[in-house]
Amino acid sequence: MENLLPYQYVLITLIFIWSGFVRSGLGFGGAVFSLPLLLLVVDEPLIWLPILSVHLLVFAFYTVLQNHRKSTQRNTVDWHYLRNAMIILIIPKLMGVMGLITLPAQIMNGIIFFIIAVYSFTYILGKNFHSDNKALDILFLFLGGYISGTSLIGAPLVVAVFVRHVAREQLRDTLFVLWFILVTIKMAAFIAVDVDLQLDQQLWLLPVTTLGHWIGSYAHRYLMRADSRRFYQVIGVVLLISSSIGLWQAFQ
Repeated sequence: MENLLPYQYVLITLIFIWSGFVRSGLGFGGAVFSLPLLLLVVDEPLIWLPILSVHLLVFAFYTVLQNHRKSTQRNTVDWHYLRNAMIILIIPKLMGVMGLITLPAQIMNGIIFFIIAVYSFTYILGKNFHSDNKALDILFLFLGGYISGTSLIGAPLVVAVFVRHVAREQLRDTLFVLWFILVTIKMAAFIAVDVDLQLDQQLWLLPVTTLGHWIGSYAHRYLMRADSRRFYQVIGVVLLISSSIGLWQAFQ
């Protein structure tokens, strides 16, 4: 990530503030809501995914540890369901990671933007993914694991399953622990095949994301209480526009 123009650095800074805000405020979506925007600035998934992965590891660990210390509950993580879900998630996760490493960047960009476009319609229409039986649970976890392996954007599918099985007061921390496990697998694969982890970029992007995380932490309780449908609709429109531009660029 060298020789960028000044306006690109400004855009990247704003996007990473947004990423931290969403991840902390909602408990998921840091990559889903920021990756398509980042790819419009620099269209190389293997530049952004290691950076987003490091950020997720840092903030997932910090958030769960902080919540555990503050909570009056004995356990803020549903370890039992987490183990059950990982049995389904692990194989497609590994398949997705291999696809990310081996597929050309143009194809990966197309896949990512297509998935984001699908997500955007669910947010605009207010019809989030919803599972109400075991078969859908398995399907959503399998697809979510694969998409998470390719691009860290499998959260909407995985969350649709977890909200059905995990108590509301344990959901956020359980998801953060899940993201930590899944991203650790991805980082191990990156290291194994010598993918550049962009560690030099963390010197300025990690503090930037921390600012967004701090703002999101204060907004979390409000977002959980408020009717967030309009918020998601606006985000859906932004995602649809960015993914449409990305698809046009990828297959031009």
